[in-house]
Amino acid sequence: MPNTNASFSPRMRSDELKAQIEKLAALDHRAPVQPMLLAFDSETEALLVRLYGDSHRYVEAYKYATLAEAEALVNLPTSAQEPMARDLPKTAVQQRRQVLLGILTEMTDMEAKEVGMLTGEDREDPPGL
Repeated sequence: MPNTNASFSPRMRSDELKAQIEKLAALDHRAPVQPMLLAFDSETEALLVRLYGDSHRYVEAYKYATLAEAEALVNLPTSAQEPMARDLPKTAVQQRRQVLLGILTEMTDMEAKEVGMLTGEDREDPPGL
C-alpha cells in the first residue's frame, strides 16, 4: 500500500506470514525441538484462524503439514513425497514452510489487487464528467 501519511505505515497481512516463515527458518537449521515447534504451530494456527477463519482450507492444510501429511492437500512435487527415510520431523518442517509460502504467495497477490482497487482517482466530480 502506498504510504500517504508519514506518521502511518500500513501493516500488511502478508507481513505477519513472512514473520512466521522467518521464525520457521530459524527453527529449521537445528533439529526440531518439540516445545519450540509446538509453540510455533499454535501461534501460526492462531494467525491463520484470525486471517481466514477456523474452517478455511489453509488452516486444515497447515494442520496436516504439522503431521507431515500435507502432500496431497498442497500438491507437493513427487520428489517431496518420496520417503527418504521417513524423517517425519524434517518432512513436517519442510511441509510447514511450503504451506506457508503458498499462502503467502496468494496473500501477496490479493493485497496487490486490493491496493490497485483502493488506489483510484482523487476527484469529487460526478462519474462520467
